[in-house]
Amino acid sequence: MAEKDIHADIMDIPHLTDDKPEIFELLLLGLERKASDLHLSAGHPPILRIDGKLLPVLERPRLTPGYIEKLVGLLLTDDQKKILKEKKELDFSYIFRDQAFLRANAFYQKNSIACIIRLIPSQIRDFESLSLPPSVKKFATYNQGLVLVTGPAGSGKSTTIASIIDEINRTKSEHILTIEDPIEYVFSPKKSVINQREVGRDTNSFSDALKAALREDFNVILIGELRDAESIETALTIAETGHLVFATIHAGSAVATPDRVVNAFPPHYQTQIRSQLSNVLLGVIGQRLVPKIDNGRIPAVEIMMVNQAIANSIKEGKTAQIKSIVETSRSEGMVTFEQSLSALLADKKINEDALRGLI
Repeated sequence: MAEKDIHADIMDIPHLTDDKPEIFELLLLGLERKASDLHLSAGHPPILRIDGKLLPVLERPRLTPGYIEKLVGLLLTDDQKKILKEKKELDFSYIFRDQAFLRANAFYQKNSIACIIRLIPSQIRDFESLSLPPSVKKFATYNQGLVLVTGPAGSGKSTTIASIIDEINRTKSEHILTIEDPIEYVFSPKKSVINQREVGRDTNSFSDALKAALREDFNVILIGELRDAESIETALTIAETGHLVFATIHAGSAVATPDRVVNAFPPHYQTQIRSQLSNVLLGVIGQRLVPKIDNGRIPAVEIMMVNQAIANSIKEGKTAQIKSIVETSRSEGMVTFEQSLSALLADKKINEDALRGLI
């Protein structure tokens, strides 16, 4: 089956073709310039986010409200146009000629439509091309447990998880299930069977999808984001029942993540959560994207692999000890942000300016 057909079967998302030239040209320009996002807003030319910076496409004129409505309308079905008009905002997805997966949000501002389009290349990058430490690859070899990825918005969390999931897809015969809001990357089946569910389109709610997942005979599950105590508790339970669970969570760093998980629960419940977490947590990847000397960005990655010392620290509530354990466990593949940044500096991949505000 061709890749395009696989995508259509999994996603049932429309494809953008050459009969929509205006928006086609802007999206193609964004991909050529390796932009992460395309901004369409009245009174401005099209704007691309490249290496974290917003850069106007100066060769294009300022956009008018009517022209933006026309561009966005080319991407929407009639039903989506009605929803946008009624609710004044709309999340939607699109496959761009099998070159990229588009994740977009259209909304009204000053009584006119604006749109932000995330450009996600269809080819999932491997660990080496992402400049990720070799120890990240180890997370693809486990059969059960919980792996968390943390970092600020736009730090590449979804890209890192996608590379791990694709490694499993490439090397193991598993059933991989994803529950996302929205879907970030579209996977093509290799050795594994992959089913991807998007909240709002394939399931009515995140909690409904998680409950149903336990009846869907999966080996590996990607939960887009752990947002509250309910989703965290479900992820812990799924990991306890012999599955491999990947998820993102908002925390200040990898070493701070256990406290972030435990503190999501009321005090009387935290002892039980510490015990569960200490038993199932395999590790945490924390990352931030840092400007490179030769343009572009490179991840500074903090990796915590849960050994017996860290598991005991989590269970006993002595999480203040975790950072020193990570600092002294480089032979096990662990690294702190400070150590990662120092290594990038020593290798002349970043300069001192890149460290401002990071340490």
